[in-house]
Amino acid sequence: MPRDLGFVSEFWRFVVHVFKRILLASIVGFGTMGAASAADLLPEQFNSPVDSAWYLRADIGWSFLDWNGGADDDNVTFGGGAGYRYNQYWRTDIRGDFAGDFNVGGGRDLSMGTVLLNGYFDIPMGGQITPYVGLGAGYGWADLDPGQDEDGFAYALMAGASFDMTQNIALDVGYRYRGIVISGPDVADHSVLAGFRFSF
Repeated sequence: MPRDLGFVSEFWRFVVHVFKRILLASIVGFGTMGAASAADLLPEQFNSPVDSAWYLRADIGWSFLDWNGGADDDNVTFGGGAGYRYNQYWRTDIRGDFAGDFNVGGGRDLSMGTVLLNGYFDIPMGGQITPYVGLGAGYGWADLDPGQDEDGFAYALMAGASFDMTQNIALDVGYRYRGIVISGPDVADHSVLAGFRFSF
């Protein structure tokens, strides 16, 4: 049965619109809080400077394929990795992510995976919510079944916000654009992701 690609496109625009509103509301709301209000919301240990720390992460979300070599589709995406937070502004991680199988028409399925080294700039707001932007680079592969496997340079652009649930656990919600440079049309996807970071 053919997919209603118009509906998928409209749904994607709706998701991006909602995400932008949530992120903007978080920045405005927490940016206008005074120091006293922030202290009321957080335990005392959150008000001290952020110490460096290692962390593990796990993420799951929904991926929207963007590929000129066949029909676009959407499917689940998931991944995980390990990273290091240098201070309250900078952190980096290495993570592996997989998405698929996408139905690209003609009885073909496409899946894509990446291993990326990512860097993030966190924007401290003095509260539990911390917006961030990030970028990544590394290796990616695309498997087109049947009969075609490609790999090459991969990159990603990210934006989102984390919510400190405890001193060591943060909920991360964000958007990611990811691309893989291969022979023929490059493979890319847009993803809305949610996951947890566990610091230790």
